[in-house]
Amino acid sequence: MFNFFKKKSPLQKLNDTYKKLLDDAHKLSKVNRKMSDEKYAEADQVFKEIEKLVSKLN
Repeated sequence: MFNFFKKKSPLQKLNDTYKKLLDDAHKLSKVNRKMSDEKYAEADQVFKEIEKLVSKLN
């Protein structure tokens, strides 16, 4: 009911960031390929952080 008081876990924050970066990269791919590639590289770094966090949890 009052989910806006609930804090997000670090994994949820990273997933949100990852999705946003991929969305931005997709939008930029139609305008500026170099910036799109940079966003994909950032998203890849975030994904690696997600994998590290998941491996620690398991």
